[in-house]
Amino acid sequence: MDLNAKLTWTAGFGAIYNTFYIGNNFDDVSNAADGTMLVPLEHSPGPLEPEKVYYWRVDAFDGAEFHKGDVWAFTTPGAVGNPQPANGAVDVQMNSILTWTAADNAASHELYFGTDAEAVKNATTASTEYVGPRALGAVSYDPGELDWAGSYAWRVDEVYPTGTVKGLVWTFTMADFILVDDFEAYNDIDPPDPASNTIYSNWIDGYQIPTNGAITAEEFPPYAEQKVVHSGGQSMKYVYDTNLKICESTLTLIYPKDWTEGGVTKLSLWFRGNSANDAERMFVALNGNAVAYHDDPAASQIIGWNEWIIDLTSFADQGVNLANVNAITIGFGTKNVPAAGGSGEVYFDDIRLCR
Repeated sequence: MDLNAKLTWTAGFGAIYNTFYIGNNFDDVSNAADGTMLVPLEHSPGPLEPEKVYYWRVDAFDGAEFHKGDVWAFTTPGAVGNPQPANGAVDVQMNSILTWTAADNAASHELYFGTDAEAVKNATTASTEYVGPRALGAVSYDPGELDWAGSYAWRVDEVYPTGTVKGLVWTFTMADFILVDDFEAYNDIDPPDPASNTIYSNWIDGYQIPTNGAITAEEFPPYAEQKVVHSGGQSMKYVYDTNLKICESTLTLIYPKDWTEGGVTKLSLWFRGNSANDAERMFVALNGNAVAYHDDPAASQIIGWNEWIIDLTSFADQGVNLANVNAITIGFGTKNVPAAGGSGEVYFDDIRLCR
């Protein structure tokens, strides 16, 4: 929050005026009895100090009694922050690493992690939630394998020569699926820039390959589709041409490669066709040649977003070692058999492994 931030709130039912409290200690603010009486539903307590954690509370008086408010919190510039996963994040993946941005002048950090947000908030270095100290520059933590759909909380305290500043409690919820690709991580930075992570560098299609009629990235930024999406902000637009060509786009997997992890049994992907498309069958292939075809031979014409669920045994029965899946291919037509065909556009999003 800006050092001159204006804090605002919504009036409690029947409130005549409010009492405002603010400070750098949760317990002090929670237990405070003498505050600033306010009629307006806003207050500018600044100028605030940089690199601080602030707690604030608003009580409401309805003419008969006071109603104690919750304690809210924020940080000012320079304080520990930028948690990843973001505070309140959902569908967090099993391989996620916790990271944060250190306070500007802290000497080290103390990390807390657990399943109960209240316990994490109240934890001390003697608590089971205490992970341990982190040296200056060490701003990440691998929590290991977490529970599917489990909820977790964590806190980073900053240690200064003059004392320790207790951090805010951040929370996140794990996914009940393993993400293969949701197309959100792709950017528009071209290689060889080290920050480049384009969709065309990951999904290898038929660009400049006359025998492959698949194009799964735009020629100019934004390379990923950003208007027609199932969830999030990006999807993959798949332009197909199966006339005397194969038609496939392939993602080489870094994670997940073990498609037995967590007891997953299904591959789920969402697609959106168009009734104006030429009718074509659609397939998914693993490790090059193990193929599953959509039940509808004109899947390319199915309108709206549709979930296609494939039992992983259909790939295992073709010899795929599900504990070592190297690549996933999405294609149209009959794999490896070019024939007379048609063209169209289909969108894909949210490719996941589910139980």
